[in-house]
Amino acid sequence: MLSRKGIFAGDDPFEIARQWLKSAEATEVNDPNAIAMATVDSDGLPNVRMVLLKDIADDAFVFFTNYESAKGQEIESSGKAAFVMHWKSLRRQVRVRGLVTRESDAASDAYYTSRALGSRIGAWASKQSRPLASKTALMEAVAKAGLKHGPNPKRPPFWGGYRITPLEIEFWADGEFRLHDRFKWARATVTEAWTIERLNP
Repeated sequence: MLSRKGIFAGDDPFEIARQWLKSAEATEVNDPNAIAMATVDSDGLPNVRMVLLKDIADDAFVFFTNYESAKGQEIESSGKAAFVMHWKSLRRQVRVRGLVTRESDAASDAYYTSRALGSRIGAWASKQSRPLASKTALMEAVAKAGLKHGPNPKRPPFWGGYRITPLEIEFWADGEFRLHDRFKWARATVTEAWTIERLNP
């Protein structure tokens, strides 16, 4: 039987990821929940950008964005994404590859409502990933959106959450002389049991 001790121990990869993130929240100066998320466009050319992970659910990793953005369009087209969380302070990382679906309207509404008013208005004003004439033009759009939607705006229909349901999760921790510890959890479909293997560094 594969031996996994200490920070790698446990039978639930989502709980391990939550524990690692909790540790990072105590050591990372800025945005311990930042992830570098990769998608591919219609030509198969990769795109990667930083987004904020907002929840590690019992079966998925959740973030929120503009559905009409570049990443939103690429996710809608392929239904797949990958990301890495890397914490220099802990010398650890978590890599995830999986299938992407939209979060429920109720969950998206709840998160949108929890955001600062400026961020809620900004979601209405920004045509994310599309050309912008100037910063002044953006601020004018924000002002107009604020007047139109008022102090309690509803969530834009083009903005909400995505759930990444993993087919692979890899936990990596730095080792002396680059002899790192790596454990990969994998499954062929989201309904199958996980298989776990140690990888060479």
